[in-house]
Amino acid sequence: MLLAADVGNTNVVFALFDLEVGGTPVIKTRWRIATDPRRTGDEYAVWLLQLMQIEGYSRPDVDSFIIGSVVPRAIHNLTVFSRKYFGVEPLIAGQGRAEWGIAVDVDQPSSLGADRALNAIAAHAKYDGDLVVVDFGTATTFDAIDFTGAYKGGIIAPGINLSLDALVGNTAKLPRIAIERPETDSVIGRNTEDQMLIGVYWGYVAMMEGLVSRMKSEIGRPAKVVATGGLALLFDEHTDLFDAVDSDLTLDGLAILAQRVAA
Repeated sequence: MLLAADVGNTNVVFALFDLEVGGTPVIKTRWRIATDPRRTGDEYAVWLLQLMQIEGYSRPDVDSFIIGSVVPRAIHNLTVFSRKYFGVEPLIAGQGRAEWGIAVDVDQPSSLGADRALNAIAAHAKYDGDLVVVDFGTATTFDAIDFTGAYKGGIIAPGINLSLDALVGNTAKLPRIAIERPETDSVIGRNTEDQMLIGVYWGYVAMMEGLVSRMKSEIGRPAKVVATGGLALLFDEHTDLFDAVDSDLTLDGLAILAQRVAA
């Protein structure tokens, strides 16, 4: 089985895949832990090997390991973890045998984040035509992938939690609120909490709809919009912006990349 590690700025998500050459990668289970570049390979082992055992998996079940990371400092300890506890040399997404294998048509191709490249790989493999991928992470990113699978560029905006943290952290009286849909469709709030929630929620919807509309106009051809990331489902309930919500897009990109290397 393939063990994939998607290292984001906030969380590391591990997933186990059934991986057959020529077949469709299938996620069997996944686990999440807070990102900490200082976490050692032994610490990962204490945590993950116990969770694997709880779900009926063991170390010999893992015969390959791939890491996709936007936190370069985390790669070393995950590499140690892979070598010591599974006896395999990990693939590093975007490096060596695991190069992206797609055209990165931007001014500085080397600056493209691993998560965005992996999203492009998976989106092109799973959906037809031109695509816009919206990823709700620490930052919210909007990426354009053309019908050939080439990455054409995109947008980086502050993530919704990041925006809320900045709002609360830099004001004396505003309270911390949970991110959820406002109880009514009114955009005129009657108290402080409602006004904040309206600004965060409907403000974000307006930003997404406006930016995607501009991207589609610039692409000049029909484009499907695929959403991924933790808050995608929350926004999908109240906008018709997304053609698909695919929570595992980045993980699927890692599995597809590992499958290409194995072929």
